[in-house]
Amino acid sequence: MKVDIHQSWRPHLEEEFNQPYFSSLAGFVREEYSRHTCYPKGSRIFAAFDHSAFEQTKVVILGQDPYHGPGQANGLCFSVRDGITHPPSLVNIFKEVEQDVGHPYPKSGNLERWADQGILLLNAILTVRAGEAGSHQNKGWEQFTDAVIRILSREKQDLVFLLWGGYAKKKATLIDRGKHSILTSGHPSPLSANRGLWFGNGHFSKTNDFLKSKGKDPIVW
Repeated sequence: MKVDIHQSWRPHLEEEFNQPYFSSLAGFVREEYSRHTCYPKGSRIFAAFDHSAFEQTKVVILGQDPYHGPGQANGLCFSVRDGITHPPSLVNIFKEVEQDVGHPYPKSGNLERWADQGILLLNAILTVRAGEAGSHQNKGWEQFTDAVIRILSREKQDLVFLLWGGYAKKKATLIDRGKHSILTSGHPSPLSANRGLWFGNGHFSKTNDFLKSKGKDPIVW
């Protein structure tokens, strides 16, 4: 696996790339992609970093692993490629955006427009085998992405971390609450949203309120 990642991240992550676990992970990913259909395509594995340079990152949204259906995953958590039907969680995200900040429901589910404004749309696991959710868990991706969160927490100031659902909320232990804003809620999946744990969390307006209070440009959701 070639680590094709935005140059701004390399000084901060080079130590991780040189760790034995990452070498093992790279070998596993190469083998999986050579023997099976996997998502996202190889050139998009590190897309979240490519669209949100280290210096520009000001918001972090955490997902779990990529969509495993044909043509869906584009390397950004919760995001799908242009022209792809919106998965249920993304539908609920857009509904909350509409309710919270009045931005109309968009035609495209491609969240590159968010990432290009400095939102790191980071899955904990960056690859998956087609049709097999969670198939690349516990192979080293979690160790790598936990390191990313720790490094952001340590080396940056005044970030907003959006942690949706139980899995993401556990990552709060990696973040310095004294330096950053952490917003938590239920997951946008129908199971959680239909139980009243997602809608009305106001995370999109709260994120912008925090950014503006720190002299940063708000996000155009």
